[in-house]
Amino acid sequence: MFNIFKKKFIGETIVSPFNGKLINIEDVPDPVFSGKMVGDGVAVEPKDGMVYSPVDGEVIQLFPTKHAIGIRSSGGLEILIHIGMDTVEMKGEGFESFVEEGQKVKTGDKLIVFDIDKVKENHPIISPVIITNMELVEKMKKKENGVTVEGGKTEIMKINLK
Repeated sequence: MFNIFKKKFIGETIVSPFNGKLINIEDVPDPVFSGKMVGDGVAVEPKDGMVYSPVDGEVIQLFPTKHAIGIRSSGGLEILIHIGMDTVEMKGEGFESFVEEGQKVKTGDKLIVFDIDKVKENHPIISPVIITNMELVEKMKKKENGVTVEGGKTEIMKINLK
């Protein structure tokens, strides 16, 4: 039966920026991320060194060391993708960017390639995917822990906007 009072979904779908395994944000080995001080989201344990855009939007921040990137979705969500833990210490070595600040991107576009083995030598590889402007979020539904995800394709979060 058709329900005319059913609320239409007003929100966004975030896909994984990495190929790998989904991890609960609370299990990230860094209290800034696991404590949700930057925002809420999930993390991925990447299986290769590719980073894809999780949404249609615009690159709003590309760290000079290319270990992290910020994207504003077409709906206004700000998403931080952080490759590994403490990888700023690598000073950009092993990271190559294919985008620049201000550039428009589509879901699945290649953003960054990184040397996963080089990262793993000295850093945990778990990579947070965080919504940093949580004031826009009414409800967040996350895919379950341990699920295998495909970069640029697998839905990892569904966000209802206020």
